[in-house]
Amino acid sequence: MVFGATRRTVLGGIAAASVAPLLPRRARAATRPIRIGVLTDMAGPYSEDSGRGSVVAAQLAIEDFAKLSPGIAVELVSGDMQGKPDVASALASAWYDRDGIDVIVDLPVSSAALAVAHIARQKDKVAILNPGTSDLTGKACSPNHVHWAFDTYALANSTGRAILAGGGRTWFFVQADYAFGAALAADTGRIVQEQGGKVLGSVRYPFPGTMDFASFLLQAQTSGAQVVAFANAGADAANCIKQAGEFGLTQSGQKLASLLCFIPQIHGIGLQAAQGLLLTEGFYWDLNDRTRAFSKRYGARMDGQMPCTIQVGCYSGVLHYLKAVAAMGVDAARVSGAAAVRQMKQMPTDDDVFGKGRVREDGRKIHDMHLFEVKTPGESKSSWDLYRLVRTTPGEEAYRPLAEGSCPMVRS
Repeated sequence: MVFGATRRTVLGGIAAASVAPLLPRRARAATRPIRIGVLTDMAGPYSEDSGRGSVVAAQLAIEDFAKLSPGIAVELVSGDMQGKPDVASALASAWYDRDGIDVIVDLPVSSAALAVAHIARQKDKVAILNPGTSDLTGKACSPNHVHWAFDTYALANSTGRAILAGGGRTWFFVQADYAFGAALAADTGRIVQEQGGKVLGSVRYPFPGTMDFASFLLQAQTSGAQVVAFANAGADAANCIKQAGEFGLTQSGQKLASLLCFIPQIHGIGLQAAQGLLLTEGFYWDLNDRTRAFSKRYGARMDGQMPCTIQVGCYSGVLHYLKAVAAMGVDAARVSGAAAVRQMKQMPTDDDVFGKGRVREDGRKIHDMHLFEVKTPGESKSSWDLYRLVRTTPGEEAYRPLAEGSCPMVRS
């Protein structure tokens, strides 16, 4: 029989929900549980893409692992980083040092993820990260973290090449002014230029806190670019798409490309406004039987909502980490986070959300990426039936070649 409980604690001055070990009580007494911390955005611009959904996904991973290795106890805590690197750093340090957290997962904001990756290396712990910046497997790579769900290179490679092939040769970027926005615009701009296109300009807006994108969209409109690309995510991406429609960008012939827009935003915007938009995700609930089965379980705990790539990244990353712990032993995994990450790299990955893959030498999780077109209202058969699959890029082709990342861990 499986036992479970929920309690409220305060860790590092920030509220955190803790889920008791999903294991028989005799196993609990034998050794201290592996402790997993979901450090996420609970109320900010990325809360729909992570937040509560990331916590639920991690819980599902723990439950699935308990069926495989019932003798290993696991606890889960969660905390709100508030989209701020300093808050994320403070909580991560407290979790690692004081509260016995063995691995921190999620971190959907690039600047915060980079900060926590540095702390994980200092303290020889583990971090499994879900932001966009490809620096995490480049100059900022480390033996103590894995970059899991997606990155800016894969998004640029999938979405950028498809739009260029369809005739969109001139581009203008509207980008969030922080590490993720800069990396996404830079990676896509490079793809555009390599394929013979041209970047006519870009504009950065303050992040977080911008709600009115009028002046930035006006610059994009007057640029005359065929493609207006939004290098942002979450609520910002949704607002840009909606306000671009109000300003008549699409009516004037400009193509809108969301370089990172997940299914919660498309659902919120609605098909009438979002139809025809091209975007890339590593996951879609209706891809195959395995994704549908997982999403049914997830939706039952999320009031019918379907998960996005970041949220299922927490499921996939937590499950693979726990499999590595089982393979090497709890004590060895707890002694060295770098050793646990090495074990993760030695084992192939396979789960219901991303299918088969691997963790590369530079810490990049490799799995397929999918280009989708948002359906028209007439094509959709249900409230979450939003995407039409355009093409799949195999994982080994989707991500930046190992030799091009400048990761110090990679042998030349």
